[in-house]
Amino acid sequence: MDSTLVVVYSHTGTAERVADLLCSQQGWPRGTIRDEHPRRGGMGNLRCVLDSLLQRHPAIRYDGPDPGDFRAVVLVTPVWMYRMAGPMRTFVANHREALHHVAVIVTMGSGGASNVVAEAARLLHRAPVLTLALRQREVEDGSGTGALADFGGRMQGHSPGAAPAARTPQFAGGKA
Repeated sequence: MDSTLVVVYSHTGTAERVADLLCSQQGWPRGTIRDEHPRRGGMGNLRCVLDSLLQRHPAIRYDGPDPGDFRAVVLVTPVWMYRMAGPMRTFVANHREALHHVAVIVTMGSGGASNVVAEAARLLHRAPVLTLALRQREVEDGSGTGALADFGGRMQGHSPGAAPAARTPQFAGGKA
């Protein structure tokens, strides 16, 4: 059983940037959740809202290693309407039995991280071993890089065998 896998769903790119940096810092592999039906334009945004309000499990595709092959899985997900993004909800429900030690990183505009963590705990039938909330501006301006590096270091205790990061890179610039 390998050490730690990072699984990300990102609609705007913010969560993806966080996952990329965490994987770069720690040398962990990454899996990506994609919508089966892309969310473009106004109708796509409306689907995001409805998926959150109705706690739906939209169809997804998962590209990445089998999460059951890892001792720990870090879920990186955005907040939608103060809830977990629907595609991540689907992933957790579909893979619950294979997810051994789960940590959650939440990306958000302003709030809702505690709701997402509580939802993850309900879906998993246990609390995450570690959590981190990052605001979009912390990702954009790089001020969350230290917190992410600390999170990765703390995860090492939940996934033996992973080497600590030699340096702390910054978030890449650009729009989320």
